[in-house]
Amino acid sequence: MPVSKATAVASPNIAFIKYWGNRYHSLRLPVNSSLSMNLGGLFTRTTVTFDPALAADAVVLDRAALSPEASRRVTEHLDRVRALANTATRAQVDSHNNFPTGAGIASSASGFAALTVAACAAAGLRLSERELSVLARQGSGSASRSIPAGFVEWQAGTNNDDSFAFSIAAPDHWALVDCIAIVSDEHKAVGSTGGHAIAHTSPLQTARIEDTLRRLGLCREALLARDFPRFAEVVEEDSTMMHAVMMTSRPPLYYWQPPTLAIMEAVRGWRAGGLPVCFTIDAGPNIHVITLAAHAAEIESRLRALPGVQNVLRAAPGGGAELLGS
Repeated sequence: MPVSKATAVASPNIAFIKYWGNRYHSLRLPVNSSLSMNLGGLFTRTTVTFDPALAADAVVLDRAALSPEASRRVTEHLDRVRALANTATRAQVDSHNNFPTGAGIASSASGFAALTVAACAAAGLRLSERELSVLARQGSGSASRSIPAGFVEWQAGTNNDDSFAFSIAAPDHWALVDCIAIVSDEHKAVGSTGGHAIAHTSPLQTARIEDTLRRLGLCREALLARDFPRFAEVVEEDSTMMHAVMMTSRPPLYYWQPPTLAIMEAVRGWRAGGLPVCFTIDAGPNIHVITLAAHAAEIESRLRALPGVQNVLRAAPGGGAELLGS
């Protein structure tokens, strides 16, 4: 194929009902369905250029070459695209995040969603949203949720073709804001892929999985009804259950830091005092504090005043992954 280039952007997402653990690792088929919100204003922008002159794929993130392990994961995903497009042409990948990478803000979700959309376009493929979600999932499970817009449900499915994500509500359905309290921007020692691989070693994982449909149903109903009290309760419950699994896996994963615990305690106190606010935490020390838009400025101010908080990012519900014009 001749030199062909495309650029796409995608937002990370925050899961209200978490994905943790796979039943089939190579395809990233999850052990349970999940529910999330795209984080508008935060994004990965990725350009993929297929060039016959290249002897190997070259991957750059934020102007730095990726580690061999990370580059291999990108090449494996490009191989999936090449197989669909019936080509062996290598690619140059240039990617940029406008938020901390590998720190529990779903950079792999936005990264592989943007990579999928850009690579497919550059390879001349025209896939549906569902097909893009299935493909993105194989690179990073949560990337499947960054393909559709707004509030998104990822159904676990039974096989490769029916495990995909879809929108259950548009971005303007509910004026939520995620105030992300950054307590560390360092790349975590054990990433989500490694954590998924050992989730089954926790004696609590079976109970978490068996109860997921109940939590998912409660969260979906609360979200669609814009019922914040019910929403807050189940979101915090689900987050804490996932971290309990992490902490009891073998080896155990401890992502929380002292400021993480302090923020959790503060958020619960603010809610007891009447503020609509709750927390959820992905695989990292940074904490996502969810509130209504009308209270976002106050919550951000309160978070910035807490010891250990280095920065606060704000994100409203965002759109889906999209191809940018040339």
